[in-house]
Amino acid sequence: MKKPVSALVLAAGEGTRFRSETNKVLHPLLGKSMIRLVIESVRELKPRKIYLVVGHKREAVMAETLPLGIEYVHQPERKGTGHAVSAARAVLSKPKAGDVVILPGDLPLVRPAALKALLAFHKKRGNAASVLSAELEDPSGFGRIVREGEAGLRIVEEMDADSRLRRIKEVNAGIYVFDVRDLLWALPKVKKAGKKGEYYLTDVIAVLAAAGKKTGIFKTKNPEDIIQINSRRDLSRALSALRDRKIRDLADNGVTILNPASTWIDLEVEIGRDTVIYPSVVIEGQTVIGARGRLYPGCHIIDSRIADHVTVFSSTVIENSAIEDHVTVGPFARLRPKTILRAGAHVGNFVEMKNTDFGRNSKAGHLSYLGDTEVQEGVNIGAGTITCNYDGVRKNKTVIEAGAFIGSGAQLVAPVKIGRGAYVAAGSVITKDVSPGALAVARGRQFEKEGWAKRQREKQKRENPKS
Repeated sequence: MKKPVSALVLAAGEGTRFRSETNKVLHPLLGKSMIRLVIESVRELKPRKIYLVVGHKREAVMAETLPLGIEYVHQPERKGTGHAVSAARAVLSKPKAGDVVILPGDLPLVRPAALKALLAFHKKRGNAASVLSAELEDPSGFGRIVREGEAGLRIVEEMDADSRLRRIKEVNAGIYVFDVRDLLWALPKVKKAGKKGEYYLTDVIAVLAAAGKKTGIFKTKNPEDIIQINSRRDLSRALSALRDRKIRDLADNGVTILNPASTWIDLEVEIGRDTVIYPSVVIEGQTVIGARGRLYPGCHIIDSRIADHVTVFSSTVIENSAIEDHVTVGPFARLRPKTILRAGAHVGNFVEMKNTDFGRNSKAGHLSYLGDTEVQEGVNIGAGTITCNYDGVRKNKTVIEAGAFIGSGAQLVAPVKIGRGAYVAAGSVITKDVSPGALAVARGRQFEKEGWAKRQREKQKRENPKS
């Protein structure tokens, strides 16, 4: 009969070395919190249950993880990893038998493959306890694995290790698999240890070994999996490793990233084949980018959907927007939330849009603002055009129908509609609807005062002779 597997994630600690008002495990890495990354890896094991031990700022941790379908264990006092597991005794004892995978919530780089390999090793050997280890060039910060004979092992926390033990490069990754019955039997036998008087989970292994129970070490070939986040420097290391993974994955699927070192792409981002990403591009959130596009330097794209054959020129910001096929945007454009650019549209430099549906093959070449606007097919927006959408109380809509031509410097005071094929003369302030096919001119009459400029200069010289 196949033994059931459950998982226990430890996330009750304060993370004092991290120096943050936010619980350490809630800090994001490429768009996902640390604790979410750990739980997503654990879920790949398909465990019977996942339990999360919470304590410090538990409400925030629970709010972040509630959608993941896990159960919570409260640890009101934090007295070490062994104490954290003891807090979960009641839930761990429910299945009466089986294995439990235990790991900390600050190992965001651990991959499902590492957990599966450890679990398979544990089952194959019939161990009471199995430990994941890794060989590190710089083992500082980790407990050391002390191998004693063929099967024996001892784990010594760094703060309790002497200079000889600190030279050992094989370290404890903090990830374990226990036979639940053996774990529950051994936990009460663990004594306070170390300079802080804590209960170490590692001492459970010593108790089991002393009782003749079988224990084992599985050494991972990917030390990157065990980057533990204790400080902001650790966070930077983890971010760098995670970013490299994401970029490698995209490259393996046909995306060209010209300078990975300067490129930031969140984990949930999808990019189609033969799209080229230039240096210093940032792509965040739930963004989806199609095939055969080009994103030039300095683009920043957040939670947006971009279709195929789209070119985004340098220093353009796109947020919560949608772009259809064969569109060009930028440079120096800004698309604010709820903006849609329809197929074939062109949005040029220093154009800003917000809550705007910009029609097929329409053009806004430069220096314009369109807010709360519906622009239909084949419209030309002249330079300097703005929609005056806010009256101080509410936002109002502008509708520009197909084929209309808006001259440079026009101001469209919403709510207003420009009819199909109509023209708005440059410099006009439009406050009323324009009929289809009409020419609207709304500007002051031009007149001249002959010789006025000459007289003004002569007057200034008389009043200020030294100027």
